[in-house]
Amino acid sequence: MENFTFQNPTRLIFGKGSIEQLNSEITPEKRIMVCFGGGSAKKNGVYEQVKQALSGHFTVEFWGIEPNPDYDTVMKAVALARENNIDFLLAVGGGSVIDATKFIAHAIPYKGEDAWQLAIHNDLIKESTPLGVILTLPATGSEMNHRGVLSRRKTKEKVSFISPFSFPKFAILDPVVTFTLPEKQLTNGVVDSFMHIMEQYMTSTGNSVLMDRWAEGVLLSLIELGPKVLADKTDYDTMANFMLCATMALNGFTGMGVPQDWATHRIGYELTILYGLDHAETLAVVYPALLKILKNQKMEKLAQYAERVWGIQSGSITEKADLAIQLTEGFFRKMGMKTHMKEYGIPPEAIDIIYNRLKKNGAVYGENKNVDAEMARKIFAESY
Repeated sequence: MENFTFQNPTRLIFGKGSIEQLNSEITPEKRIMVCFGGGSAKKNGVYEQVKQALSGHFTVEFWGIEPNPDYDTVMKAVALARENNIDFLLAVGGGSVIDATKFIAHAIPYKGEDAWQLAIHNDLIKESTPLGVILTLPATGSEMNHRGVLSRRKTKEKVSFISPFSFPKFAILDPVVTFTLPEKQLTNGVVDSFMHIMEQYMTSTGNSVLMDRWAEGVLLSLIELGPKVLADKTDYDTMANFMLCATMALNGFTGMGVPQDWATHRIGYELTILYGLDHAETLAVVYPALLKILKNQKMEKLAQYAERVWGIQSGSITEKADLAIQLTEGFFRKMGMKTHMKEYGIPPEAIDIIYNRLKKNGAVYGENKNVDAEMARKIFAESY
């Protein structure tokens, strides 16, 4: 097990009717900006609940945070917050709204000329406006972690930022608000959560018995819950368990003391910024191919995963690894995902376009830092 320091300061408030507790989580003197996406908060009833809970506070609203939030959009929110002397932020939405709000929180007090530097050089984040979250879409785990992702479409960039200042003060999760989500968002959420675990788990064996078992428990839960989520999204217990899986998949617990991969996430960003795929769609396209290309490197862990998660007890270690990869891709497809670039109409030349971009940036990812531009080209060729 590797050395680690762990802290998660986010207060998790979970259950039916929990949005009512919002008023007691923010002190009355705070000037609040509430950040929203495209309007679903008004359709699912969350907006009215938030307005009622904050009726005694000074509030302004910022609407229009898009999926894969864009730098230009969030800087408009920063300007609005500064104009109104905002000293507390509330994100109401899924991962995109939360990530955007985290960056807004960092940018409000920033004195530099180009706030984009905060996303690229995370050590520049020295202070932040406090924020809370009301989660409406389980997927990214951003509600209870110190991570965020931001795009800059003008320059075709998509980057991750990580800072201890990104932890929300609290996160309110009411499973009832998920009942109106479209099927595609639920599919994305299940696959995204599954992949957050895999990025922390699918590296090498023998690092942490406890973390392996925790990760395998979440994977087994998602495999069981995924089809149920799509079959009946109004079943409270199903949605409650799924919502908690999504949060626990990336709040730091399963990553304690273990090597982590994240190559699929990072090279998958290219498919979003260049070809407009949803984040989860990129994961389903890239990951089966990555496992095939890096099978020898991950052989022992693939076999463990095959035995413990998929119940494969017979066959050689190679046969177990191969079957585990097939079943993983099969799960993605069962959840309604495509797993090849050509299925999205992406042209073959995309492979070289992405290669050149990664080569120019000197990209190196993975637990062994061997997923460079050359390796990524092999992965994308396999995924085509």
